[in-house]
Amino acid sequence: MIKRNTGFANLTAGYLFPEVARRRREYAEKNPQAKIISLSIGNTTEPLPEFIAKAMADYSMALATPEGYSGYGDEQGNSTLRAKIAETWYKGMATPEEVFISDGAKCDIARIQTLFGSKVKIAVQDPAYPVYVDGSVIVSAAGKNTGKGYKGVTYMPCTPENDFFPDLSKIKKNSLIYFCSPNNPTGACATKEQLKALVDFANANGCIIIYDAAYREFIRDPKLPKTIFEIEGSRTCSIEINSFSKPAGFTGVRLGWSIVPMELKFADGTSVNRDWNRVMTTLFNGASNVVQAGGIACLEPEGLKAMKEVIDYYLVNGAKISETLRGENFKKAGVEVYYTGNSPYVWAKFPGKKSWDVFDTILDKCHIVTTPGSGFGPSGESFIRFSSFGHQEAVKEACERLSKLELQ
Repeated sequence: MIKRNTGFANLTAGYLFPEVARRRREYAEKNPQAKIISLSIGNTTEPLPEFIAKAMADYSMALATPEGYSGYGDEQGNSTLRAKIAETWYKGMATPEEVFISDGAKCDIARIQTLFGSKVKIAVQDPAYPVYVDGSVIVSAAGKNTGKGYKGVTYMPCTPENDFFPDLSKIKKNSLIYFCSPNNPTGACATKEQLKALVDFANANGCIIIYDAAYREFIRDPKLPKTIFEIEGSRTCSIEINSFSKPAGFTGVRLGWSIVPMELKFADGTSVNRDWNRVMTTLFNGASNVVQAGGIACLEPEGLKAMKEVIDYYLVNGAKISETLRGENFKKAGVEVYYTGNSPYVWAKFPGKKSWDVFDTILDKCHIVTTPGSGFGPSGESFIRFSSFGHQEAVKEACERLSKLELQ
């Protein structure tokens, strides 16, 4: 018989978000009267802006005509969309040839592993989005779990004590560095000075940064960088991954992109852009033509305005959640709240408590689903992530319940 990929055997328990969903489902079955509100996963809730939805509807209807029908598109993506991304969001910091359209950031992060194989060393922020580590485990780049993390992964604690920016000296030479800003789950945003230190370290030590910028459009502070390519030297050490999921509400529609600079090389001088082009044309058949029409609409002036309004809506939710968690009942329990106003997530520490225990308490007493910080890595223990993705009336109701929560 064919042997199983040992990467799957090395994975720890189930992926975080299905486990959250399982616990919610079991609680609902036992408590059918409970009106459960989710402040958990980063799943958008507001309807698509009409201008963007109409663009997809018009393209879809045109497929029923000889003039409007389209078959396979370029695997790298619609040339108009690639050009608009480069022009609108990168403003000369990337060319259309460096833009690759995909079915979402998570899918790109998984596929990116094929560029580097199973021998590459991995470094991740801790806590971090689980797919960075789990994807590395599946391709056997992370090794076995030691009980304190995976042997082949360097965990870089990002905590209040270091202002959520890691000690770069812990990273081994020639590592693949996963870095997310605004960060999921902490919501922390790296400054230009911090990113310059990261870029300089990567260039000096033969590392490549996989920069996840999926939440860039939540940044409201003009001093904060929205892309790694604002940083001098980044084009020789960085790949950026991004998505329409959060700014446009495309979580179920699926559309993302990656930026791979022409200057980025492997140790032997081979072009990373060229190999990524091979991955995208061999292992991927292109994003939906219909969805890409929606992406083009997103980057029209009316689409950009509509997306900003939706993100502002979620930021109001985040501010409300943050305010509630700073209430007297939480202060008495010593809860520490971290919210930047540049992210959809509120990160809160419940000192001395296990994340899953706090999760269960909030679900049982408030009928609110959150996300336990320990699911994002060892440094997430005792933390809870609250998501601002929700209808404002539901968030308001959730905050009223939380304001009455008595913590031991």
